[in-house]
Amino acid sequence: MIADIIWDSLQLVRASQPLIHNITNFVVMNNTANVLLSIGASPVMIHSIDEVEDFVGISQALVVNIGTLYSEQVAACKLAAIRAVSINVPWILDPVGAGSTPYRMAAAISLARIKPKVIRGNGSEIMNLAEQHSSGHGKGVDSLHSSSVALDAAQHLASSIGTTVAVTGEVDYVTDGCRVTAVENGHPLMKLVTGLGCSATAMIGAFLAVEADAFTAAVAGLTVLGIAGEIAAECSLGPGTLQVALLDTLYSLDEKVLKKRCKCKELSKVLS
Repeated sequence: MIADIIWDSLQLVRASQPLIHNITNFVVMNNTANVLLSIGASPVMIHSIDEVEDFVGISQALVVNIGTLYSEQVAACKLAAIRAVSINVPWILDPVGAGSTPYRMAAAISLARIKPKVIRGNGSEIMNLAEQHSSGHGKGVDSLHSSSVALDAAQHLASSIGTTVAVTGEVDYVTDGCRVTAVENGHPLMKLVTGLGCSATAMIGAFLAVEADAFTAAVAGLTVLGIAGEIAAECSLGPGTLQVALLDTLYSLDEKVLKKRCKCKELSKVLS
């Protein structure tokens, strides 16, 4: 059943070509744009505080990624997020490196309070954001905690903010505080390509543009990227060829392959 919903959502992205406004980090900007184009979405990378609000107004979803953080970008992110909420444009937050410095932690917390539809991060980022302190447990933008260890924190964060949280790792987990789905698609080689976590955030943003249920959009985005990563890895010599093969696979992914490879499991996980 979930595979049918994911396929229908992907078809909607391809048919409607939603405009996805990205305020993202400089390291991954090209990767992010190409991933969105490969699934049929239309990306824009607009960062200036002078026009972010106007672009949110003509976009179908907003992606906010704090990877390469600086003061003007934080201001632009806040303006864009507030505008998105005011006009019902769904937006997703990627709290890259949350917990690694007090400044970054404060920025992530302040943005989370603007009610994103989805927060997507690795285990350490989600745990640190849930704890709302700058304890330094993070390791830059890498994760010291597995996604499974972070699941309780993800559920509490989702419940406290009223959002959907996607915590990614060897297994990806999506929760809205009540529902929990595990996405077991993906390949270890994907960890060696810079920015695929950020690409996962952008993918979810594209599905948010066509799917009213943020939980379903998050599951769909992670599943499609994970399946494409698996297929790309099977024909790649290493992380370099994986990047190219991933884009081609996203572009050509069909219904039969998606439904055959989909590894989503609904879980019963009670908050502790």
